[in-house]
Amino acid sequence: MPSTFDVSGLVDAIGDGVVISDREGLIVVWNPAAERIFGFSEAEALGQSLDLITPDRHRRRHWDGYHKSMSTGTTKYGADVLRVPALHKDGHQLSIAFTVGMLHGADGEVSGIAAIIRDETVRWEEERRLKRRVSDLEAELSATPA
Repeated sequence: MPSTFDVSGLVDAIGDGVVISDREGLIVVWNPAAERIFGFSEAEALGQSLDLITPDRHRRRHWDGYHKSMSTGTTKYGADVLRVPALHKDGHQLSIAFTVGMLHGADGEVSGIAAIIRDETVRWEEERRLKRRVSDLEAELSATPA
């Protein structure tokens, strides 16, 4: 049964960030949610390298994986969620979770990657706070005489 929905505005309407980059890692699509998450406007992001949002200390690993995906046409992050640090325009670090999809041109060759991104900074900080609290409570319990 054919769809009765017009999906042409889906990328702009979706609440998660959509960032699409070409084979070289240059940003070619940047939706309003990506702007909200990272702070860069579409005009500031388009044509820029993914280094725009990748912390310096993670760039080598990022590019190694990116180039491997470009050469093999596969990624394990199509179904598995990847959680990594990222950068906001104002310089503060974010914790993001995302999946990616490999994009192919008319010739069947890999032409880029689409990432669907969610900002999990608040959840990550809360989880860290809870782990610290549990550790403190366990230390108190082990220090208490039986």
